[in-house]
Amino acid sequence: MSAVSDSYLAQAAKSRREADETTLANVREIRLRSAAAWQAMGERAKLIEMRREERIAGQSALSAL
Repeated sequence: MSAVSDSYLAQAAKSRREADETTLANVREIRLRSAAAWQAMGERAKLIEMRREERIAGQSALSAL
């Protein structure tokens, strides 16, 4: 995993912790929406990283032929 996806997923976890710690319903809702957005970005970044690695591996295999 790269620093980008790690950072996004860490931010999602932080937002979930903040949602759990607050007593205000509106703040909790904001933090949960933030966590969902960060989580989606982290998952998307991981997918892009995996596809990039697969593409590079495929190109290397073709170059070896």
